[in-house]
Amino acid sequence: MPVTDAHRPVVLDRREGPFGEVVLRERGDDLEIIANGCFLMDTSDGRSERLLVDAALAALPVGRPGPSVLIGGLGVGFSLVRAAAEPRWGRIVVVEREQAVIDWHLGGPLARVSGTALTDARTEILPADLVAHLRTTTECYDALCLDIDNGPEWTVTEDNGSLYSPAGLATCRDRLTPGGVLAVWSAQPSAAFARALRNAGFRAVRTEEVAVARGVPDVVHLALRGH
Repeated sequence: MPVTDAHRPVVLDRREGPFGEVVLRERGDDLEIIANGCFLMDTSDGRSERLLVDAALAALPVGRPGPSVLIGGLGVGFSLVRAAAEPRWGRIVVVEREQAVIDWHLGGPLARVSGTALTDARTEILPADLVAHLRTTTECYDALCLDIDNGPEWTVTEDNGSLYSPAGLATCRDRLTPGGVLAVWSAQPSAAFARALRNAGFRAVRTEEVAVARGVPDVVHLALRGH
């Protein structure tokens, strides 16, 4: 089937950053983010990105007042918008290493997705590498919602792989409050990653799936830090 003009991608911006090239494209009514030639996400659906935040909140102990959440990766903004729409969240911290992505939301084409979520009084945007931030901060969060790759086995850059290593998962565990939840988005299930979470001392490890039009479901891996 030939590609029509309506489905032919149009490059809106292209930047070279410290981690390589990032591109914002428009395809019909949708916007797409491409990193180093790898498709990351678009605005066509967003169900699994919203599930990332909803499932993390649902997994927290009942009655925890104003829980804090760190969202790893701003992306097209679905996870942030979902968190900002939920009054039960207290502090919402978004760590995004690509200044271009932040710019695309701050008055750029992606502002139509993020809307007022970036100016919500609870929201803080940290322009930093997530892996480096988790290693250096002493702050703990009630939930970590991580969506910086296509999954633990399909990373955007090689350095991101350390996040899913035993040492990286131990760092995630240490950045959670007792009973806090780690939620990791993935484009496909990974039994090996589930085992790695258990080996890192997490409990109640499970996955939630979102069916997609073609192929295997998107997945959110969930795990709790012990008390």
